[in-house]
Amino acid sequence: MPVHLSAPDPVSLHPVPGARWGVTMAGIRKVDRRDLCVLVLDEGSSVAGVFTKNRFCAAPVQICREHLAGHQGIRALLINTGNANAGTGEDGLARARLSCEALAKLLNIGSHQVLPFSTGVIMENLPVERIVAGLPAALAALSSNAWGEAAQGIMTTDTLPKAVSRQVQIQGQTVTVTGISKGAGMIRPNMATMLGFVATDANIAPELLQSLVSEAADASFNRITIDGDTSTNDSFVLIATHKAAHARIESLHSAEGQALRDAVISVSQTLAQAIVRDGEGATKFISVVVEGGRDEAECQLAAYAIAHSPLVKTAFFASDPNLGRILAAVGYAGISDLDQTLIDLFLDDVHVVRHGGRHPDYREEDGQRVMKQSEITVRVNLHRGAARTTVWTCDLSHDYVSINADYRS
Repeated sequence: MPVHLSAPDPVSLHPVPGARWGVTMAGIRKVDRRDLCVLVLDEGSSVAGVFTKNRFCAAPVQICREHLAGHQGIRALLINTGNANAGTGEDGLARARLSCEALAKLLNIGSHQVLPFSTGVIMENLPVERIVAGLPAALAALSSNAWGEAAQGIMTTDTLPKAVSRQVQIQGQTVTVTGISKGAGMIRPNMATMLGFVATDANIAPELLQSLVSEAADASFNRITIDGDTSTNDSFVLIATHKAAHARIESLHSAEGQALRDAVISVSQTLAQAIVRDGEGATKFISVVVEGGRDEAECQLAAYAIAHSPLVKTAFFASDPNLGRILAAVGYAGISDLDQTLIDLFLDDVHVVRHGGRHPDYREEDGQRVMKQSEITVRVNLHRGAARTTVWTCDLSHDYVSINADYRS
């Protein structure tokens, strides 16, 4: 069961003027399941994205990068679930291009104005004929209020859809930021998430969008891990339709730019944490805070060493305060001149380790009390400087193995 996560209330998902979703069942892998989504954008919208650093990236990732680099004005996004179109070589690229061409023809736009996204099983040919056949139904369903349906339509092993919306005031105008994401396994994003789409009607200078999506990813999706695996298909896209009536935001450092930045990061962090809460087989949501580093990079090394460790994650699943595993992870994180005699470790309010050794007042029953909680904070102080970072992860349970063993069944 997801950890303190519920399905979003569709009423809470504010439409973004200039963006319409259409969702349908195309039978890409399973019948009677929403698996094909189209997002149509008004002319003049701006799009930026970040993508997986996995060198074995999927065909749609390659085409998205190509189309975004062309600066031709993206008008539509095409997303299918059930098939990742990864590890498919030239045939995969050809099939992804065919899907873009088919949607472009129906919308009377150029195929280079379509961004394709796929998620699902790797190394199977994309059933492009089913996608093409499903496009008319998806377009017939276009609605500005279909964010909830779209969140369902991009799911794979997710147990719940993930969507959130925020509204802020900019120069007296209400500005909306709404987003959806999917992901439950094969999650260590390393530049993005499995799939994430955030849109705003803010009137922002298009050249600012790339830096904003990169910053939002670094503050959210690049701070989560479920199993330490970076997918072939990770994609996170930020869209601005420029429909809001305020004066154009020319700097992210202005008051208006900061308000928009905060809203985009808030939406992104909520979506990223929802992925962890819905992690495959997860029973606990764990915040790993590493502070006192010389720089954020070494804090991240320690935080991810803890968050990736199967031994740490299984201890949390068992509520076993075998906390030497956390110290071991910090020790092998790659901080070459780490002084173990300076390290403090806390579980929530319980001071477990002081100056590199067991705190004299620590009692194992106190550690177990915290470990039994469904939400836990691990805090490590390196006492080397003022830098700090946070990573969100989950435990590793029997169900994780079962889900992934049966994934293609």
